[in-house]
Amino acid sequence: MALPESVIITDDTMREGLQIEDADIPVSEKLKLLDALGETGAKTISIGSFAHPKWTPQMACIDEIAEKFEPKPGITYTAAVFNKKGFDRADAYYPKLNVRGRGRPSTHVELCDTFARRNYNRSQAQQIASIAGTVKAAAASGVTEGAVALGNPFGSNFEGPYSLQQRLDMMELMVGKWNEAGIKVTRCSFVEAMGWNMPHLVAETMEAIKERWPEITDFHMHLHNSRGTTIASYYEALKLGAREFDTCLGGMGGCPYCGNGRAAGHVPTEDFVDLCHELGIETGYNLDKLIEAAAIAEEVVGHSLWGHISKAGARPRDDRLYPAMMPFVETLDEAAHFRKGSEVYEGQLMPWKPGDPIMEMAES
Repeated sequence: MALPESVIITDDTMREGLQIEDADIPVSEKLKLLDALGETGAKTISIGSFAHPKWTPQMACIDEIAEKFEPKPGITYTAAVFNKKGFDRADAYYPKLNVRGRGRPSTHVELCDTFARRNYNRSQAQQIASIAGTVKAAAASGVTEGAVALGNPFGSNFEGPYSLQQRLDMMELMVGKWNEAGIKVTRCSFVEAMGWNMPHLVAETMEAIKERWPEITDFHMHLHNSRGTTIASYYEALKLGAREFDTCLGGMGGCPYCGNGRAAGHVPTEDFVDLCHELGIETGYNLDKLIEAAAIAEEVVGHSLWGHISKAGARPRDDRLYPAMMPFVETLDEAAHFRKGSEVYEGQLMPWKPGDPIMEMAES
């Protein structure tokens, strides 16, 4: 197992996280959350999406956010854009907001035709037909490397599971188009909204791709956590050298088109950062700041989120070890003593009676 030395974790709270939450969250609260994210060590932050408010009313305030947020040094702020009109709206805030640098040109095809129609208002056949134009434009601009993205590669809530062969056939189709133009494909994304990922499916797919196309060395994972398996899938991807992962604070996120809504959340950023740190992988994030940002996210959305590290804290070591004489801890508020202090469990029952050996040891 050769784990990467470092990874790029893109927190997508402001875009995918908030797009499934209440549309009436005040701009001031969103700005507070964006500011907290800026303290976490994130290098790139999406402030949201320039989408039509009819379909994404949660983003109706995106221009106000773009105007009012205070950028922090060392962070690239960007946003999701889906067409030229959205690009032009976002680009009006350049250089404060940068949607120009998109990396390697990419083709994206959904394995699920139903989802393609529901989410993109385009059929799978139309997505495939658009590949030629993308590749032609890339070749004309002189690029030498391209990228491909498999949409919902493992299965569909509407069509059922997909086989490894189906995934490889779609890869063959896309990579072949790039290669015909003399452009090699060096990056592959798994973009999944419906949460069908399983660790063994991720591993077998990455292994097959690496064997068939060894020039693909960069893997990007955007896998929804609908069924609770994604952090295990991310671990398998790490073991096979993947370095780019998408997450959200507290596991926020979801998709209105896949039938799971908020239940199609992400791996919590704080949980995945903790996993990476325990494995010795550098992330650039400050875990304590992430935990504070996750707490602010819960205040902003008005309900508890699904992260674990934000509730229990990182594994205590050295001067952070819990006191042996602490009383019972039962509620989530009491469990937050690692960040709120011992006063949150003051008055709780003690687990021992006077005269028990541990009491005598503590007194001595």
